[in-house]
Amino acid sequence: MVTTLMKTETAAQSRLRREAAKARRRLYPGTAFYTTYCLVLLVLGLRSSQKLLALASFGSGAAAWTLLEYAVHRYVLHGRFPAGRGPVRWFAHKYFDPLHWEHHARPWDGEHINGRIRDTLPFAALLMAAGFLAPLPTAPMFAAGLLQAYIAEEWVHHSVHFYHFRNRYFRYIRRHHLYHHSPKGSAVGYGLTSGFWDVIWRTRIPAADRRALYSDRRAALRHVRPPAPRPLSASAEVREA
Repeated sequence: MVTTLMKTETAAQSRLRREAAKARRRLYPGTAFYTTYCLVLLVLGLRSSQKLLALASFGSGAAAWTLLEYAVHRYVLHGRFPAGRGPVRWFAHKYFDPLHWEHHARPWDGEHINGRIRDTLPFAALLMAAGFLAPLPTAPMFAAGLLQAYIAEEWVHHSVHFYHFRNRYFRYIRRHHLYHHSPKGSAVGYGLTSGFWDVIWRTRIPAADRRALYSDRRAALRHVRPPAPRPLSASAEVREA
């Protein structure tokens, strides 16, 4: 007699899959638009007479994004913008104050994982327009690198919440970011694609917790996660009674 074992999806797994799909639908339009824009500029830059300068500018923009993502995450998304008089304070309180706290309250809610293109396009359009005040191989390519790195960061952030890849980088950045979501991690670990700027600006995860996070040994995990209580023996149960 042959028995076939079917893997049954639990209710939690089913819900997580639906939330991941919801988040991807938010992410696809921006990915398609910004990546197409960046590819067009890359082709134009490589066909220009200053292709090395164009590549260097694109790479510099991508590198600069890592600092920008850190600064935005720490000072804007984790900032506090109380209500007050004036259009600037009204706008900041209405749109920035609740922006990221909803994500921390519900880290696996697909509505709060990734931004929509309608939210980022006004800022991106200003960046692209300002770039073209300079020659193509310089500021326009820098802005394109910045935008493409933003898209990469959005997918990294999406992935650490919904997927389990085995490569070394992903395992590192997933633990780094999920620690940031832990009760004692919201004031550290602001880097979304690396921990480099956390080291520079002294918001690194504490050393003992880093050893626990980045080690696969069970003993190291005790620094972060307390051991499960042992079941009482029969004699202990009698004494407790």
